[in-house]
Amino acid sequence: MMNSYKENISQLTSRKNELWRVLDIKNKQKKIQSLEDETQTEKFWNNSNKAKKILKEINKLKIWIDLYNLVKKSIEDVEVLLELGADENEVDTQIKATTQYIEELEFKNMLSADEDNLTAIMLVTPGAGGTESQDWAEMIMRMYMMWGDKNNYKVKTIDFQKAEPAGIKSVTLEFEGDFAFGHLKGENGVHRLVRISPFDSNAKRHTSFASVFVYPLADESISIDVDPSDISWDTFRASGAGGQGVNKTESAVRLKHQPTGITIENSESRSQLENKNKALQLLKSQLYELEIRKLQVEKEKLNNSKKKIEWGSQIRNYVLHPYKLVKDIRTNYETTNPEAVLDGDINPFIKSYLMEFGQK
Repeated sequence: MMNSYKENISQLTSRKNELWRVLDIKNKQKKIQSLEDETQTEKFWNNSNKAKKILKEINKLKIWIDLYNLVKKSIEDVEVLLELGADENEVDTQIKATTQYIEELEFKNMLSADEDNLTAIMLVTPGAGGTESQDWAEMIMRMYMMWGDKNNYKVKTIDFQKAEPAGIKSVTLEFEGDFAFGHLKGENGVHRLVRISPFDSNAKRHTSFASVFVYPLADESISIDVDPSDISWDTFRASGAGGQGVNKTESAVRLKHQPTGITIENSESRSQLENKNKALQLLKSQLYELEIRKLQVEKEKLNNSKKKIEWGSQIRNYVLHPYKLVKDIRTNYETTNPEAVLDGDINPFIKSYLMEFGQK
């Protein structure tokens, strides 16, 4: 049994050493030290924007160092347990935990693009089909909001357009937290639902579609120039459930960017000025996403061996009748528990996509 444990430790150590190399931990540590030295200078806060960028870069690098150190310490804990003659259950538990830490870090290596650690903005819209698709879009919205809550993301509704008699016309959500965009970037595309319609008195089977568009929220570290003459604005009253909660002033805004045709609606705040500022930030974020996509297209041209994924194409089927199945068309990952998926348990789909298509 001791030899078996030593072999396990040897394998875990080998994977840890590979992560040291792949994640370039040594250079990350040097970079952190250099940046922290810079924060100690007298003139550091003379340029507050630059100072904030440096602090953000330090925190970003420390995420990787902390995760690597967790793996390192966990392996050391296994070795200590063996030296102390701990019982097999305790050693096995620690080995299992260490393996999980390593797998999580190997997985997060798929999220090493510059934009992966940014806040994610998600736009959900129904496809053709009236009430059926509007209701499905609201189900999709609920699924992602529950996923965000379960994974400790701060979820905020930026814009919400209610539909009649049920469902939504559109919703824009913001997910703030570690690697938010990195986790959600593979959710772009059309989501297809097959079910017995709750709106059909004849109980017929219906197929509905909803579109999901995810892009990273550009922060102060990203410079995107927008010509004000390229933008037109409209204002309107924000929709709501009625009663005292209805916004009676035209604080909601609609921005249209003429060169690209991008339209942004924002009703997050009761302040029209705040909504305009946020809409402008969302526009810059979508323009940033367009630049990212251009780079991805060029990368695909240089790497024809990778499976191509068309932007905006159908990515996942959710079947509730005549059988139960959720299947991702790109990765073939599937589950027969759609109820859990619609309650936000989508991490296996996210992981399978990133493990197949997230390598640099």
